[in-house]
Amino acid sequence: MVTFEYAPAPESRAVVDIKSSYGLFIGGEFTDPADGASFKSINPANEEVLADIAQAGVTDVDRAVAAARKAFSQTWSKMSGRDRGKYLFRIARIIQERARELAVLESIDNGKPIRESRDVDIPLVAAHFFYYAGWADKLEYAGYGVDPRPHGVAGQIIPWNFPMLMLAWKIAPALATGNTVVLKPAETTPLTALLFAEICQQADLPPGVVNILTGAGETGRLLVEHPDVDKVAFTGSTEVGKAIARSVAGTSKKATLELGGKAANIVFDDAPLDQAVEGIVNGIFFNQGHVCCAGSRLLVQESVYDDVLARLKRRLATLRVGDPLDKNTDVGAINSAEQLTRIRELSEVGEAEGAERWSPECVLPERGFWFAPTVFTGVSQAHRIAREEIFGPVLSVLTFRTPAEAVEKANNTPYGLSAGVWTDKGSRILWMSQQLRAGVVWANTFNKFDPTSPFGGYKESGYGREGGRHGLGAYLVPSERSGR
Repeated sequence: MVTFEYAPAPESRAVVDIKSSYGLFIGGEFTDPADGASFKSINPANEEVLADIAQAGVTDVDRAVAAARKAFSQTWSKMSGRDRGKYLFRIARIIQERARELAVLESIDNGKPIRESRDVDIPLVAAHFFYYAGWADKLEYAGYGVDPRPHGVAGQIIPWNFPMLMLAWKIAPALATGNTVVLKPAETTPLTALLFAEICQQADLPPGVVNILTGAGETGRLLVEHPDVDKVAFTGSTEVGKAIARSVAGTSKKATLELGGKAANIVFDDAPLDQAVEGIVNGIFFNQGHVCCAGSRLLVQESVYDDVLARLKRRLATLRVGDPLDKNTDVGAINSAEQLTRIRELSEVGEAEGAERWSPECVLPERGFWFAPTVFTGVSQAHRIAREEIFGPVLSVLTFRTPAEAVEKANNTPYGLSAGVWTDKGSRILWMSQQLRAGVVWANTFNKFDPTSPFGGYKESGYGREGGRHGLGAYLVPSERSGR
């Protein structure tokens, strides 16, 4: 048999201009931090230092919140929904115009394959701004009363797995509803948020409507606990989410939390197996498994277990691991050394507890943070790899005999963010979706997102919804005549 190798197809880095250092974006201008502190942003694919990033402290958080409060009181909340929508439409169009630049920068800073940044993340970012621009002058029809009002200043904290997409999920509905924003991107992936600050300038967004503070966890804590922040929105780990919930408890602040997950991807014996295998791969190996709703637990009906596993291994053997900027790459770099350490530790625990580990043959680059796609079989519900969120390209495979057993195993988790069901029977899909304690249930697909569809979880996966009409509610105070 003749095998053919793809020639390298690298995307050009020349389309992005990475500055040597970046300041904080406060009141429509870039400014140095009060104490001059900074940290370095690293390319996870080769450990190259990309830029020095300003680290916001107490004084900087105060300045940013004050700028957001001033913009809210004097400009943004007084503007008509129609005019706010014009700004959002303008931002969406600029994102489309600069889509290639954003995609390349996202892959450099994050480690994800350029195909995903280019074809999934950035188009969805623009779509969210277009979608919420359309809502800006129609809020009285959103189901929150005839005259819903914005909260005021929203403090928003986003993770490193989908930096631009999470930014859009947070900022677009906040601005559409008349709130102003202070956003903190993740410490390891600040560059596209800072480029978005330039886009805000390009769109002539009024100063202070969007402020971006870079920094580590302490910066986020200062933002959450700031007395003049009215609304907190966080996407990230359950541990940090619990700390935020404790912090806002007893205050007038509103909060939405989108946290961890340990999703079950359930394959029945009547499922279209080749399609299901593609869904399994997309469910756990998309974005290196750095997905809160990743299908990290595969539940396969016993009668097709051997067939599904054989097909899955054949498919994984074709995945290409390597340079995120190569258009042929399927699995990119792990985002950080810290995350790679956690993935390795939990994988070693899986082996120590008796699960069987398998990975396709692949040569990993010598520099950077890399982990081969990994499948564990012989997994029980007691294994840590079946209970804890690994947040990496690691799949645990379990079996079931009946739909009731599948539901019981799928729900046997403290999380409740997402699930997938693969079957030919529509009635079974509907029944399963009612039984599964998950905020999103995909039917014969996985990891599909749309700005019109709400997303969020139950239990330790958090509360509140982002996306769709429901996503407006997190940023609105319903009027008395709302009936809610």
